[in-house]
Amino acid sequence: MTLLAQHPERTVIRVQLRQNIVLQGLSDDDWRELEEMLEVVDCGKGDFLLHQGVHEMEQYFVIDGLLKRVVSNAEAKEMILRFASEREIETSYAAWRLDTPTPYAIACVTKARVAKLPLPRWVDYLDRHPALKADFEYQVMRLMSDVLAHTITLHLLDAPGRVHRFMRKHPELADRIPKRELATYLNLSAETLSRLKQRGKI
Repeated sequence: MTLLAQHPERTVIRVQLRQNIVLQGLSDDDWRELEEMLEVVDCGKGDFLLHQGVHEMEQYFVIDGLLKRVVSNAEAKEMILRFASEREIETSYAAWRLDTPTPYAIACVTKARVAKLPLPRWVDYLDRHPALKADFEYQVMRLMSDVLAHTITLHLLDAPGRVHRFMRKHPELADRIPKRELATYLNLSAETLSRLKQRGKI
C-alpha cells in the first residue's frame, strides 16, 4: 500500500476519488487534509480487506473493481449482502459506533483498487466536517436499508423474481459479477441461474 500523496498515479487517482459519492462535495482545502491520510491499496480477486468478527476497522473508497460485503457461518456457508463498485464506499461504521466486532467481511470480487484509512481517523475527520458527516451517515443508512431490502427479497420473491429485481436495480453489474458470486447473492444454485439466463431472465 502507498500513501495517496506519494503514489505514482496520484493525479489520476485524485480525479477518481473526487467523483466518489461521499467525497465529491469536498472543498479543495478539505480534500488536501483528507488526502494526507489516505492509503491506496491494489488487491487481487478474492483478497479480504476486512475480516468478520474483528475490532480493527477501516473506511474504504472504491477506485476500481468490485467489492462484496459477505457473512459466513461456522460451516463456511456464505451470504453476500451487497456489492460495491467504483465511486462507492464500504465501511463498518455502525459496528465501530456500537463498539461491536464487524458482523461481516469485505472482500474483492475482482481485482480492485481502494483508498482507505483507519475508521478512528475517518470519524475524527468527520467530526470536524459536519456537512460531510451528515452526507456520509445518510449513505450508511441507505446502504443498511438496501441490505435489509435485499434480505427481505430473498424470502419473499421466487428465483425469477429475485433475478428480475437485480436486473432492474443493478443492470450495470450484470456482466461484471461472476456467475457463481451472483448466484450466491441471489441465493440460487449456479444451475438455476444458468437456466434463467438461457430463458432470457438475465
